[in-house]
Amino acid sequence: MAGLLARRALLLAVLLALVFGAVELLPGDAADATAERGESAADIEARRHLLGLDRPVLERFADWMVALPTGDLGTSARGESVAALLSTPFPNTLLLGGLALLVTVAVSLALGCWAALRPGGAVDRAVSGSATAVLAVPEFVVAVALVLVFSQWTGWLPAVTIADAAGTPASWDMLVLPVFALAIPQIGWNTRIVRAALADEATAPHVETAVIDGLPRHRVLSHHLLPGALPAVAAGLATSTGMLLGGAVVVETIFNYPGVGSVLAGAVTDRDGPLIAGVVALTGAVISGVLLLADLVRARASGGRG
Repeated sequence: MAGLLARRALLLAVLLALVFGAVELLPGDAADATAERGESAADIEARRHLLGLDRPVLERFADWMVALPTGDLGTSARGESVAALLSTPFPNTLLLGGLALLVTVAVSLALGCWAALRPGGAVDRAVSGSATAVLAVPEFVVAVALVLVFSQWTGWLPAVTIADAAGTPASWDMLVLPVFALAIPQIGWNTRIVRAALADEATAPHVETAVIDGLPRHRVLSHHLLPGALPAVAAGLATSTGMLLGGAVVVETIFNYPGVGSVLAGAVTDRDGPLIAGVVALTGAVISGVLLLADLVRARASGGRG
């Protein structure tokens, strides 16, 4: 487990280095991008020195990485603490992604198990076909369709999110459309994984024995199929975590949701390497934690079988 953590930390460090390098390759720099109208070249050069942009990028990245374990995410191009800038938007994005993940888990497990109860039947074919179709639809298309149906045509749900004084969504119904816009494509993906994992597990000798013994289908599913399929299901859901957090950037923009999407868009415009890297570091830490949890589930399931 220590080796796995070390590899994941190294991968995240490489990703962060690529982020710094990519920002460096963009035309202009943070001093130019944040310059006010009428500022002189001397003023811009003074800001460039203040931000440390006159130092080599490797040196700046090394200093940023040294401070990272202490929770210091650096200073943005506009002189604000990156940690403070992300203190409200990032939890909002985690809320959105977490709710979408819960919906994905519940619906994909229900659909996959429903299809597995009668393999090859009409329900199985309908669920598999629908899951494949939904999987191919991008989040922004789903978001536009949801707004059209549930906001424009019926008026049941708000099309945009309004933030309260604390910077969070003002009411729970503003979360419904963004959550489902994120969750629906991942439901398609994970339903296929659940169904395939259950089909693979159905060929195991202990499952065939349970069927021959005449156990009810629901008992075979809950006591024999699901426990064996759990590692594959956990791996699929862990992968979906990254997809949900990545898709959140697009969905947040469509619904005006107060998450990291708008912060990240502004950071790219400002050529703000520390702020972009801060978003990547926090997101990468969350994804790594979920992947670690999935690894523990797989290890426990393998140990139980052993």
